[in-house]
Amino acid sequence: MNLRNSLERYGSVQIALHWAMLLLLAAVYACIELKGFFAKGSDIREALKTWHFMLGLTVLALATIRLVVHLIGPSPRIHPAPPRWQELAGKLMHFALYVFMIAMPIVGWLVLSSGGKAIPFFGLQLPPLMGVNADLTDQLEEVHETVGEIGYFLVGLHAAAALAHHYFLHDDTLRRMLPRRMQSRSR
Repeated sequence: MNLRNSLERYGSVQIALHWAMLLLLAAVYACIELKGFFAKGSDIREALKTWHFMLGLTVLALATIRLVVHLIGPSPRIHPAPPRWQELAGKLMHFALYVFMIAMPIVGWLVLSSGGKAIPFFGLQLPPLMGVNADLTDQLEEVHETVGEIGYFLVGLHAAAALAHHYFLHDDTLRRMLPRRMQSRSR
Protein backbone atom coordinates (compact mmCIF):
# COMPACT_ATOMS: atom_id res chain seq x y z
CA MET A 1 0.00 0.00 0.00
CA ASN A 2 1.50 3.27 -1.16
CA LEU A 3 0.37 6.28 0.89
CA ARG A 4 1.57 8.90 -1.59
CA ASN A 5 0.72 9.47 -5.23
CA SER A 6 3.04 8.16 -7.89
CA LEU A 7 3.12 8.88 -11.60
CA GLU A 8 1.13 5.66 -12.15
CA ARG A 9 -1.67 5.84 -9.57
CA TYR A 10 -3.08 7.80 -6.68
CA GLY A 11 -1.81 6.91 -3.22
CA SER A 12 -4.08 5.49 -0.54
CA VAL A 13 -4.35 8.87 1.24
CA GLN A 14 -5.68 10.64 -1.86
CA ILE A 15 -7.98 7.70 -2.68
CA ALA A 16 -9.40 7.63 0.86
CA LEU A 17 -9.91 11.41 0.83
CA HIS A 18 -11.66 11.23 -2.55
CA TRP A 19 -14.18 8.56 -1.54
CA ALA A 20 -14.68 10.06 1.95
CA MET A 21 -15.54 13.35 0.25
CA LEU A 22 -18.14 11.61 -1.91
CA LEU A 23 -19.80 10.08 1.16
CA LEU A 24 -19.59 13.37 3.02
CA LEU A 25 -21.16 15.36 0.16
CA ALA A 26 -23.93 12.76 -0.12
CA ALA A 27 -24.62 13.15 3.61
CA VAL A 28 -24.63 16.98 3.39
CA TYR A 29 -27.13 16.87 0.53
CA ALA A 30 -29.22 14.17 2.22
CA CYS A 31 -29.55 16.23 5.40
CA ILE A 32 -30.77 19.34 3.61
CA GLU A 33 -33.09 17.43 1.25
CA LEU A 34 -34.62 15.27 3.99
CA LYS A 35 -35.36 18.22 6.29
CA GLY A 36 -38.19 19.21 3.95
CA PHE A 37 -40.13 16.11 5.00
CA PHE A 38 -40.43 17.30 8.58
CA ALA A 39 -42.43 20.11 10.15
CA LYS A 40 -40.69 23.44 10.75
CA GLY A 41 -39.38 23.64 14.29
CA SER A 42 -39.53 19.85 14.80
CA ASP A 43 -36.60 18.23 16.55
CA ILE A 44 -35.71 16.03 13.57
CA ARG A 45 -35.77 18.97 11.14
CA GLU A 46 -33.53 21.03 13.43
CA ALA A 47 -31.17 18.06 13.87
CA LEU A 48 -30.91 17.61 10.09
CA LYS A 49 -30.11 21.31 9.68
CA THR A 50 -27.45 21.11 12.39
CA TRP A 51 -25.92 18.02 10.77
CA HIS A 52 -26.00 19.83 7.41
CA PHE A 53 -24.03 22.72 8.94
CA MET A 54 -21.50 20.49 10.71
CA LEU A 55 -20.96 18.15 7.77
CA GLY A 56 -20.67 21.15 5.45
CA LEU A 57 -17.88 22.56 7.59
CA THR A 58 -16.26 19.13 7.55
CA VAL A 59 -16.33 19.35 3.73
CA LEU A 60 -14.36 22.60 4.04
CA ALA A 61 -11.74 20.95 6.27
CA LEU A 62 -11.45 17.83 4.10
CA ALA A 63 -11.34 19.82 0.85
CA THR A 64 -8.52 21.93 2.24
CA ILE A 65 -6.58 18.79 3.20
CA ARG A 66 -7.27 17.28 -0.24
CA LEU A 67 -6.04 20.41 -1.96
CA VAL A 68 -2.79 20.39 0.02
CA VAL A 69 -2.25 16.67 -0.69
CA HIS A 70 -2.98 17.31 -4.37
CA LEU A 71 -0.54 20.21 -4.56
CA ILE A 72 2.38 18.46 -2.83
CA GLY A 73 2.23 15.19 -4.75
CA PRO A 74 2.42 14.24 -8.39
CA SER A 75 -0.72 13.53 -10.38
CA PRO A 76 -0.72 10.12 -12.01
CA ARG A 77 -0.62 10.02 -15.79
CA ILE A 78 -3.58 8.63 -17.70
CA HIS A 79 -2.85 5.63 -19.94
CA PRO A 80 -3.34 5.88 -22.82
CA ALA A 81 -2.80 9.64 -22.75
CA PRO A 82 -5.94 11.61 -23.57
CA PRO A 83 -6.08 14.44 -26.10
CA ARG A 84 -5.04 17.87 -24.81
CA TRP A 85 -8.63 19.16 -24.74
CA GLN A 86 -9.65 16.32 -22.40
CA GLU A 87 -6.75 17.08 -20.08
CA LEU A 88 -7.82 20.73 -19.98
CA ALA A 89 -11.47 19.79 -19.41
CA GLY A 90 -10.41 17.53 -16.53
CA LYS A 91 -8.33 20.28 -14.93
CA LEU A 92 -11.21 22.75 -15.25
CA MET A 93 -13.62 20.22 -13.70
CA HIS A 94 -11.30 19.59 -10.77
CA PHE A 95 -10.80 23.33 -10.29
CA ALA A 96 -14.60 23.84 -10.28
CA LEU A 97 -15.06 21.01 -7.78
CA TYR A 98 -12.43 22.44 -5.42
CA VAL A 99 -13.97 25.93 -5.65
CA PHE A 100 -17.37 24.37 -4.93
CA MET A 101 -16.13 22.29 -1.96
CA ILE A 102 -14.38 25.27 -0.39
CA ALA A 103 -16.75 28.12 -1.26
CA MET A 104 -20.04 26.41 -0.34
CA PRO A 105 -19.20 25.82 3.33
CA ILE A 106 -17.80 29.34 3.65
CA VAL A 107 -20.99 30.82 2.18
CA GLY A 108 -23.01 28.59 4.54
CA TRP A 109 -20.94 29.88 7.45
CA LEU A 110 -21.61 33.44 6.26
CA VAL A 111 -25.37 32.69 6.08
CA LEU A 112 -25.40 31.58 9.71
CA SER A 113 -23.17 34.48 10.76
CA SER A 114 -25.21 37.18 9.03
CA GLY A 115 -28.39 35.63 10.41
CA GLY A 116 -27.05 35.85 13.96
CA LYS A 117 -27.24 32.06 14.37
CA ALA A 118 -24.83 29.79 16.17
CA ILE A 119 -22.26 27.97 14.06
CA PRO A 120 -22.19 24.44 15.51
CA PHE A 121 -19.29 22.11 14.87
CA PHE A 122 -19.40 18.83 16.80
CA GLY A 123 -19.77 20.33 20.26
CA LEU A 124 -17.97 23.57 19.46
CA GLN A 125 -19.44 26.93 18.56
CA LEU A 126 -17.38 28.52 15.80
CA PRO A 127 -17.09 32.30 15.68
CA PRO A 128 -19.20 34.26 13.20
CA LEU A 129 -17.40 35.49 10.10
CA MET A 130 -19.40 38.72 10.06
CA GLY A 131 -22.01 40.71 11.95
CA VAL A 132 -25.77 40.31 11.70
CA ASN A 133 -27.23 41.61 8.42
CA ALA A 134 -30.71 40.31 7.55
CA ASP A 135 -30.67 41.68 3.97
CA LEU A 136 -27.35 40.02 3.24
CA THR A 137 -28.57 36.76 4.80
CA ASP A 138 -31.31 36.44 2.16
CA GLN A 139 -28.84 37.09 -0.66
CA LEU A 140 -26.30 34.64 0.75
CA GLU A 141 -28.98 31.97 1.19
CA GLU A 142 -29.96 32.39 -2.45
CA VAL A 143 -26.33 32.07 -3.57
CA HIS A 144 -25.85 29.01 -1.32
CA GLU A 145 -28.96 27.29 -2.72
CA THR A 146 -28.11 28.12 -6.35
CA VAL A 147 -24.52 26.92 -6.05
CA GLY A 148 -25.83 23.85 -4.22
CA GLU A 149 -27.93 23.01 -7.28
CA ILE A 150 -24.87 23.52 -9.49
CA GLY A 151 -23.04 21.10 -7.19
CA TYR A 152 -25.37 18.27 -8.21
CA PHE A 153 -24.39 18.94 -11.83
CA LEU A 154 -20.64 19.13 -11.08
CA VAL A 155 -20.57 15.90 -9.10
CA GLY A 156 -22.77 14.13 -11.66
CA LEU A 157 -20.64 15.31 -14.57
CA HIS A 158 -17.46 14.26 -12.75
CA ALA A 159 -18.86 10.76 -12.17
CA ALA A 160 -20.18 10.50 -15.73
CA ALA A 161 -16.78 11.50 -17.14
CA ALA A 162 -15.00 8.89 -15.01
CA LEU A 163 -17.41 6.20 -16.21
CA ALA A 164 -17.08 7.35 -19.84
CA HIS A 165 -13.30 7.14 -19.57
CA HIS A 166 -13.58 3.64 -18.15
CA TYR A 167 -16.28 2.09 -20.35
CA PHE A 168 -15.96 4.00 -23.64
CA LEU A 169 -12.43 5.39 -23.84
CA HIS A 170 -10.94 2.36 -22.04
CA ASP A 171 -8.23 4.30 -20.23
CA ASP A 172 -7.20 4.04 -16.58
CA THR A 173 -8.74 7.32 -15.35
CA LEU A 174 -11.16 5.56 -12.99
CA ARG A 175 -8.85 2.69 -12.00
CA ARG A 176 -6.21 5.17 -10.75
CA MET A 177 -8.68 6.30 -8.06
CA LEU A 178 -9.89 2.85 -7.00
CA PRO A 179 -8.44 1.01 -4.01
CA ARG A 180 -6.05 -1.73 -5.17
CA ARG A 181 -8.40 -4.55 -4.19
CA MET A 182 -11.07 -3.12 -6.54
CA GLN A 183 -8.71 -2.23 -9.34
CA SER A 184 -8.40 -5.73 -10.80
CA ARG A 185 -12.18 -6.24 -10.76
CA SER A 186 -12.74 -3.10 -12.85
CA ARG A 187 -10.79 -4.25 -15.90
